[in-house]
Order: sequence, then structure tokens, then C-alpha cells
Amino acid sequence: MTTVSTHPPPPPPPPSNNTTTTASDVNQPPPPPLAIQSLQISEISFTGQTGGVPESALDDVGYPFQTPEDPSALFEKIGQVGEGTYGKVYKARNGKTGKLMALKRIRMKTEKDGFPITAMREIKLLQKLKHERIVQLQEIMVAKGSVYMVLEYMDHDLSGILGHPNFNFEPAHAKSLVKQMLEGLAYLHHMGILHRDIKGSNLLINNKGELKIADFGLARVFEKNRAHDYTNRVITLWYRPPELLLGATAYGPAVDIWSVGCIMLEFFTGKAAFSGVDEITQLDSIYKIMGTPSVENWPTVKELPWYAMVRPNENYVSKFKESYASLLSAGALELLEALLSMDPLKRPSAAEALNFDYFKTELPEAVMPANLLDIAGDWHEFESKQRKRQKGSNSSNTNNNKSKQETRPKAAPSLPSSSRP
Repeated sequence: MTTVSTHPPPPPPPPSNNTTTTASDVNQPPPPPLAIQSLQISEISFTGQTGGVPESALDDVGYPFQTPEDPSALFEKIGQVGEGTYGKVYKARNGKTGKLMALKRIRMKTEKDGFPITAMREIKLLQKLKHERIVQLQEIMVAKGSVYMVLEYMDHDLSGILGHPNFNFEPAHAKSLVKQMLEGLAYLHHMGILHRDIKGSNLLINNKGELKIADFGLARVFEKNRAHDYTNRVITLWYRPPELLLGATAYGPAVDIWSVGCIMLEFFTGKAAFSGVDEITQLDSIYKIMGTPSVENWPTVKELPWYAMVRPNENYVSKFKESYASLLSAGALELLEALLSMDPLKRPSAAEALNFDYFKTELPEAVMPANLLDIAGDWHEFESKQRKRQKGSNSSNTNNNKSKQETRPKAAPSLPSSSRP
């Protein structure tokens, strides 16, 4: 088995004189003055036996290779708990310590594509990030030509819990989870990192009720107080803010804040607040609740690239308070209205949101949902879908038509490296 140390790396080597500039490097803004930005892949240290992992599998990132042992010699795979464009995630037990871990197997494409950039981005970020609300990367394991990220194991994810047929969060529990989300984002944004895919399946929860943010494949480093040009094809559709749906490519932490607002509202309604099937219907879903944007409530909206192209046929008046006043406390309503401000400049930062009355003075106080211990088994989005498929295969067509659970949209696509970051 080959492992990668996650201890702080040594100073980077001096730059090579043979460095070449690709087309995607031209006209890019200078990197921000953050230590995380300067972390080089060559700084990741490997330990283990020497030998024959095919270097062509990872030659684009300059890994030093050693011959690994079979991961099954150390980890016993218990079951699969996740799957995506990145690969598969397994629940596993360390044979030496007995501790449960998550093995995230990175899907290698063709040899000419090299090591996936989204996986490399996630590894580099997780090596740097150390916070109680961020999932911890323990090591990198290379075995039989496959690369695994070894992560701390969390019993559930938020989508899986929300899909549980007999479990509902109490108001104090919902407050705790929203608070923990914001604490994690406040740390990320302070470190100059946008997550860009906050959604239920990327919010992991253990049986103690502790929440941790995971999956940094779409995350990007940003420089505070400076506009950046990024792709708007990020964030899963139901949690994507209106500025991205209208074509914005210069954005900041406010895009993550909108996603938190969507998830917070889902705690109280039991379903996704905005559930379009494409960008147009997603905008329409938002407008019907939050109202059609105008220069009065969003002064820069007309500057967005697709604003004129996708203008709705009718103007909607905001029905947010009318729709949710009976479900939400005064403090929750105030916070949600701020998190879901159509104009991103009017959304609070994560740190500012933590100072709202909802957390500071309004009762009940936040309480971690420790009653998750009472749930039988682990509940992740992947497992929930598997259970539904199994139930569907055992039911009649009539029963299938009675299903109330909405199908969640696929994750935002990851664009080629030649596109905007």
C-alpha cells in the first residue's frame, strides 16, 4: 500500500526552466497571495514500497510511484455509499485499528487525460483545510492502479436523512445544522475558497449530529475584494443562485450563501424550494416565489449576459413571506430572506449570518441532532436511492405512481480545464 502524508508539506522546489505555458494560462489573473494557492503537487510526499504502478496513469501531475499492496489487505470494504463523476465511495473498516473510514476511489479515464483535475484540486485543498466542519483527508492510497482518498467516515449525508420516511428534524436540530453549515463556509471563505457545490449529499453528518462539508472537486481559490472570471456551470441546479442562471461569470462567496438558504428552507418544507428541470424553469421557479428581479431591487441585473434573453413573460411579485410566514419563526424568516436575496450583494457573508437573531437570541437554542443514533443503518443519498429502487421493483405499478419523493437533479458538470475555472 502506498500512502500520501497529509502533514504540512515542505517548501516548494524552485521553478523549473522547462515550464511551458498552455493556452488556458494566457490572460489568467495572478494567483492570490495565499499559501494554499502555491501548494505544488510535487510537495505531496509518498511513502511505501518501490515498484511498478504504471506511471502513465498519473504522469500529468508528476507523482513519484511505489508498488502498493492490495487495499483489501488493510481495509475491508463494507459497502458502497456514494457514486458520481469522480468515481465511487465505499464504507470500509481499517483492519488494524477497526476504525470506519470512507474510501473515495478516483475514476481514472484514459491514460492521455492524466489524473483528473477535480480530484487533484480536492486533494490539494483538503490537505490544507483543517476545521471541525470540514471532512478530513487522512491519506492517499494507490493500489492496483487505482487511487483512493481515505477520508473520515460520516454515518449519513443530509439528502439521505431528509429522504428518511420516519425522521424529521426538530426546529432546534435544523438551527444547529444551519449554524454548522455557516461555520464551515465562514472558514472556507476566510481561507479564500469557494465551494461551488453546496447541496445535501455534500453535507455529511455523523450520529452525534456533527455536520461536515465534503466534496471539493468544484471548489476554487478566490482573492477577496477582487472580481474573478469563472464558469457559471457550477452548483447543482436546484441550489444554483439566480446570477449564475443569468450568465454571471464574476462572482464570489454569495453563490454558496444562496445554496445554504435553499437547504435551510428545505428543512422546514420537506422538499426543494426551487425545483426546475433546466435553467429556464429553474429561474421561473425562483421568480414565482422571490419575485421577478428589477433594477429597483437588483441594480446590476441588466448587466448580466443572459438577462434580456431569458426575461419572463410576466412579472411576479415576491410571495416569500406570504408562503412561509406560517412555517417559520420571525428570526428564521428574517435570516432566510437575507440568504435568498436575489441581488448577491445583499446577501450576508457566512460570518454575518451567524450573528442574526435566529442564532443569537431566538429560542429554541441550537441543539445537535444526537437522536440520529436512533436511525437504523446509515442514510446517504446513494443508499436512499438504492432503497427506493429496491422498493419500486417489489411494488406494483400502481404503488409506484404514489411515490412522493422528488428526483434530485444531477450535480453540476465539471468543465474541461481549458474553460473558465
